[in-house]
Amino acid sequence: MVAYFAHLDADCYYVSAERVRHPELTGKPVGVLGNNGACVIAKSYEMKARGVKTGTPIWDAKELCPDGVYVKRDFYWYEILSRKMLDIVGLFSPQIEYYSIDEFFFRAEPSAQVATDIRDHIYETAGLPVTIGVARTRTLAKLFSDTAKPLGAVAVLGRDHERELLAHMPVTEISGIAGRRAARLATYGIRTCLDLADADGRLVQKLLTKTGYELWLELNGHPVTPIRTERTPHKVLARGGSLMGNVSDPTLLWAWAVRHVERLIEELHFHVVRTSALGIEIAWKNGESTGGLCRLACPSDRFDELLDAARVALRRAYVPDGTATHLHVIAPELRRAKGFQLSLFDIPDPKREALAAAKAAINARYGRFKVRSGTTLHLPKVYKDPANDFDICDVRGKVCF
Repeated sequence: MVAYFAHLDADCYYVSAERVRHPELTGKPVGVLGNNGACVIAKSYEMKARGVKTGTPIWDAKELCPDGVYVKRDFYWYEILSRKMLDIVGLFSPQIEYYSIDEFFFRAEPSAQVATDIRDHIYETAGLPVTIGVARTRTLAKLFSDTAKPLGAVAVLGRDHERELLAHMPVTEISGIAGRRAARLATYGIRTCLDLADADGRLVQKLLTKTGYELWLELNGHPVTPIRTERTPHKVLARGGSLMGNVSDPTLLWAWAVRHVERLIEELHFHVVRTSALGIEIAWKNGESTGGLCRLACPSDRFDELLDAARVALRRAYVPDGTATHLHVIAPELRRAKGFQLSLFDIPDPKREALAAAKAAINARYGRFKVRSGTTLHLPKVYKDPANDFDICDVRGKVCF
């Protein structure tokens, strides 16, 4: 039997994950908030019905849904359940792509019963509602699973059934087609997914380039994109994000930079790479952004060396009297930790290496940031809230980013 492509999408995943450990939230309007509690990053169907959208500021959300329950996000917990789903799908399929924390692609038998069995097993074992679509290509599988939400299981096995469903889907349902691309297609009468599938492939390539042509092939049942069971190695690593408010004090800005350097070093060690440069990018309240880069004499993953580089990069990115809103620390030039030429001045430092090893061992055993740079003591509120210890980018192995 020829294996088809399957797409799994967890329904309202962050909210569903909260309901697993807090069953009393079931049936209530629930919103999951970002780091600083300023906006809704996920919402239940009940809250969506009240007009609350993803990205809605908390003060607006409370006006729209005053009886809603608002909880701080917990990506560490969300990863635990995500891995549990992954293990369950692994019982049914040997080829799985961990696309994102709540979305998988995998190879499956062309059977609605198989899709139903996987959906039911995840719900009964992990307590999570998911929707699964099975079709001839991954693009079709995703389109069809999106139409079957919530808690759906669908297998579209014949071309007639495919065409019937595609005829009722706007072309904007396809990831990557919106705005100008959709307008460009509309001038040629292409408004639905079926219109795109029936169009001349040469025209599609002219309008949407090679990527659009590959989508056209997939819509017509010809698989182009395979299941990627492992993500390609990172070319760049970065850590950072919102400063949880406006920061104009250079001491606080430096503390944030050091925090993100410590997080970045964790990733360098995990991926067994070193960086030849360190960059810092800052977004400012006035809408502008600045960046600074410091090149290293030799690729490094050492805290002392990257801290010195961060100091230089921050000085180059800093705007006096500016108010920062976001900061990212970036390792843009990665090298494998073994197999590169040391510089004349790259002298091993046993004491620093022993200190770094002890710090890593303590944090691995007792939790992230149990031992951290004293510079970050300027951010007590950040470290007192455990929700800030783990972010979506710390969920490793995802293909999408």
